[in-house]
Amino acid sequence: VLSPSCRHRHSNPGVNWKHKDAAIYLVTSLASKAQTAKHGITQANELVNLTEFFVNHILTDLKSQNVNEFPVLKADAIKYVMIFRSQLPKEQLLQAVPLLVAHLQAESTVEHTYAAHALERLFTMRGPNNSTLITPAEMAPFTEQLLNNLFKALALPGSSENEYIMKAIMRSFSLLQEAIVSYIPTLIGQLTHKLLLVSKNPSKPHFNHYLFESLCLSIRITCKANTTTVGSFEEALFPVFTEILQNDVQEFVPYVFQVMSLLLEIHTSSIPNSYMALFPHLLQPVLWERTGNIPPLVRLLQAYLEKGGATIASSAADKIPGLLGVFQKLIASKANDHQGFYLMNSIIEHMPTESIVQYRKQIFILLFQRLQSSKTTKFIKSFMVFINLYGVKYGAIALQEIFDSIQPKMFGMVLEKIVIPEVQKVSGPVEKKICAVGITKILTECPAMIDTEYTKLWTPLLQALIGLFELPEDDSIPDDEHFIDIEDTPGYQTAFSQLAFAGKNEHDPIREVTSNPKILLAQSLHKLSTACPGRVPSMLSTSLNAEALQYLQGYLQAASVQLV
Repeated sequence: VLSPSCRHRHSNPGVNWKHKDAAIYLVTSLASKAQTAKHGITQANELVNLTEFFVNHILTDLKSQNVNEFPVLKADAIKYVMIFRSQLPKEQLLQAVPLLVAHLQAESTVEHTYAAHALERLFTMRGPNNSTLITPAEMAPFTEQLLNNLFKALALPGSSENEYIMKAIMRSFSLLQEAIVSYIPTLIGQLTHKLLLVSKNPSKPHFNHYLFESLCLSIRITCKANTTTVGSFEEALFPVFTEILQNDVQEFVPYVFQVMSLLLEIHTSSIPNSYMALFPHLLQPVLWERTGNIPPLVRLLQAYLEKGGATIASSAADKIPGLLGVFQKLIASKANDHQGFYLMNSIIEHMPTESIVQYRKQIFILLFQRLQSSKTTKFIKSFMVFINLYGVKYGAIALQEIFDSIQPKMFGMVLEKIVIPEVQKVSGPVEKKICAVGITKILTECPAMIDTEYTKLWTPLLQALIGLFELPEDDSIPDDEHFIDIEDTPGYQTAFSQLAFAGKNEHDPIREVTSNPKILLAQSLHKLSTACPGRVPSMLSTSLNAEALQYLQGYLQAASVQLV
């Protein structure tokens, strides 16, 4: 069936190319037994020798010097590589890469789109050790041509916003990493120019997303090699970002905030003036009305606080009430309350103590009002992380005093009704660590836990802490909970699209306190028992269960301390 068609085509290709097109279609259909979007054909018919067919009939079209000749056969050949990529040997794929790069210049939209998509798929393939199958070193001879041809392809008629080309640009950056650093000064200009053009009338969401991902990769890769280059990115991007924000291009605003967060987080010294000038505008209520803005805006404010909490506190008195106003709005929403806690945790961590002391009581009152009006598991988890972070930062006595200043015996009620029964629901290694250290401080650095009616809670609280260390997380959620109320989603809103390459690094606000909370608990209990001889062992022996006691003995042994 195949050979005559192909022989006819070689003898008179202008007339017979349709026969070969049919033959390739037939082979593809017969050979395909199972496929996925991620891997292409995953199971092939063993009666069809895919490699031999590739060498004898596909390569000839790919190697053709004229990329615009017989575009249907070229598209067939590219598609063959793309769908059988998991079945072909690596050497055949490497042979195809420079040929696919050349086809990015084809006039046919289908042809150069297929070429971009095929390259993007090849670059995501994984080798035996889970690294990319095709390495940056293997791409080195073609890197310049690949980047040139991809950007040239965006100038071809009909492809100015071709999402497959932009995705291939993103994937090429991701694969090549530091190999693209020398090209970035040129490429960033082309990317920002493209961003300016599409921001006038955003119409291709996928294209726009990959464009911002490519910008993030440019920043990450270049600044990883040299953090001082962050200024040159700000110089290139800020004029476009300013225009997007001033014209309120709703589709792009959440992306702009994410890229700005990435840039600001790279800075190693204080906040540059260009960012401080923008800060008051970020607190404008209108920005916070759109749900798509909330996650990236909170992250951006966190970056501001991390890099310049003292600067923000001293620059203008109205900044802190503005931040607290945002917190109040977020905490009232079941959908966004966790974002409010992210913001408040950063305020507690990075703001000078004296700058927020007058607001602390009001913050806790707001939280208790929300607890009374609509308590959810999500809120409880975030609330526990916050109060424990507060205790770590300001001390367990300060935590107890602020609770009891709102209402007598409130501290005991919070421990009994919330912390002890619910701490097992806290998830995330950093969140669990914050709770563990905060509870340790309550147990060992708060005299009221030893000498007042709160003493009856000491052992149950220790039991709960050991449970946090040793028991599986309690991920149950009450049946009657609904996280998102109707009023939280007023009509159509631009959805938030997380940029994968703008991802925030995991941050541990108490990394300097301890790396091992179990050892800290053992050391803190030892210190307490030294100060109050006999008290700690007697409290342990009365009501701590045997299994928990065994775990505790293990912590004491690991820390090389004893209780007296």
